[in-house]
Amino acid sequence: MNHLQLIDVLVLVGYFSAVLGVAWWAFLKNKNESEGYFLAGRDMGWIAVGTSLFMSNIGSEHLVGLSGTGAASGLAVGHFEWLAALILLLLGWVFVPFYLRSGVFTMPEFLGRRYNSACQTYFTAISVIGYVLTKISVSLYAGGIIIQEATGIDLWLSAGAIVIFTGLYTVVGGLRAVVYTDILQTVVLFVGSFVLVGAGLDAVGGWSELVHKAPEGFFSMWKSASHPEFPWTGILFGAPILGIWYWCTDQCIVQRTLSAKNLGHARGGTIFAGYLKILPVFLFILPGIIARVLYSDMDASSSDKALPRLVMNLLSPGMKGFFLAALLSALMSSLSAVFNSCSTLITWDVFRKWKPDASEATLVSVGRWTTGLLAVCGLLWIPLMKYISSQIYIYLQSVQGYIAPPIAACFLLGLFISRINGTGAVASLAVGFILGFSRLVLELINGPQKDGLAPGTFWELFAEVNFLHFAAALFVVCSVVLWGVSLLTPAPELAQIEGLTWAHRGKGGSVKETETQSRHRLNEFLSVALVLLILGLWFWFR
Repeated sequence: MNHLQLIDVLVLVGYFSAVLGVAWWAFLKNKNESEGYFLAGRDMGWIAVGTSLFMSNIGSEHLVGLSGTGAASGLAVGHFEWLAALILLLLGWVFVPFYLRSGVFTMPEFLGRRYNSACQTYFTAISVIGYVLTKISVSLYAGGIIIQEATGIDLWLSAGAIVIFTGLYTVVGGLRAVVYTDILQTVVLFVGSFVLVGAGLDAVGGWSELVHKAPEGFFSMWKSASHPEFPWTGILFGAPILGIWYWCTDQCIVQRTLSAKNLGHARGGTIFAGYLKILPVFLFILPGIIARVLYSDMDASSSDKALPRLVMNLLSPGMKGFFLAALLSALMSSLSAVFNSCSTLITWDVFRKWKPDASEATLVSVGRWTTGLLAVCGLLWIPLMKYISSQIYIYLQSVQGYIAPPIAACFLLGLFISRINGTGAVASLAVGFILGFSRLVLELINGPQKDGLAPGTFWELFAEVNFLHFAAALFVVCSVVLWGVSLLTPAPELAQIEGLTWAHRGKGGSVKETETQSRHRLNEFLSVALVLLILGLWFWFR
């Protein structure tokens, strides 16, 4: 992989040309309408919605990270992938009908309607800051490393090229370009991954040999409650909280369902994405286990090298270029999703409040300029990243886990309990932020060697408790605050919660809320089948 040949370069050039062609087609379709730019005209079918949901979640750091963790500890990390399949059903059957009925463009806008403008402002700020500091920087860092190892080009120059190219096609085509390039990129990613897994299994001697030679417990997903990374208690009680926040309330994800033609296609897209989420365990985690078996010198400390090492040693010329295109597909897909979602948040929740009478063309123009600005921010962040240690880099990722519980509580309880009000939501978000930020600070103080805090103290326990257990506990605390403060303050007016809670959801009836009887039955059948399939896989790899 360190020396690409001419055929590899030609494959990459062909791929990039195809992506730009799709973006230009999307530009011609948008016609300077805000719905076309930010929500792809709200006319996406279930295949486009499903593949875009999947690819928005899969970045190059996701591939490298999953294979690395697979090499270090086996299939257990796959819990997050299969749990996501079930959470996607929750998105399609519970959350999406409310989102479509409200006609919102953004998740902070929905939170603002359900509670108040303070909640909307908080969620907007947290989302944008979190995107820039974690998702954009992490994607660029991983992508830069991939290109550097493949071509020898400087990491920061590589990351800069990625920002410019991804920002260009996102600026030009908006969400329509993001969604349709996701379809292309899903195909490229799956083909490349299937080829790599096939080559790896052939080198090992087949599936049975892989299971036999892998370290003990690598194919057992359910770990003890004391496991440092994936305790079964954390998987059952903490991981779903993070999943609800990410899959059901995150702008980057939910925006794909808002682009659907109607409820039937939105729901079908979430179900299709759920089936796609079964595959990462076999396509992205399995290569890490294969590398652990093939290379005796590989251990947990060098596990992140699993994927590039397999590619370098097993793939032939041409396929190396194709797999590099697959990795870049994942990177650019997640990065473009963040760019578009951030521009939607800033344009819709900030600029439109300032200029409520802005024309459609103005909103699209602001969205494009905002995307460009975010790309510049990414470029400016690149030289600073080299001064951040890998441990800080990991901590930045965990920020998402610390802000998820209060947001998940406000969305989930807000849908099902009409009595909850804006005052309770603000209090819950504030308490959640303080506790989550405190955990992050104490974790930093304790340091990578875990010797910065006095042993045996409450502060050390607070900093070192498994992050999934922490998320579950924080969700309970935030829910109690949300419910308690709401009971002590006036109930919300009926007009404010009409159509936004389960008890006052109404029957709907708009075009966006329609779902034919045949499609509804098909979606029900496929949903039940998906649940049974996930339960069967969990039992098989217990």
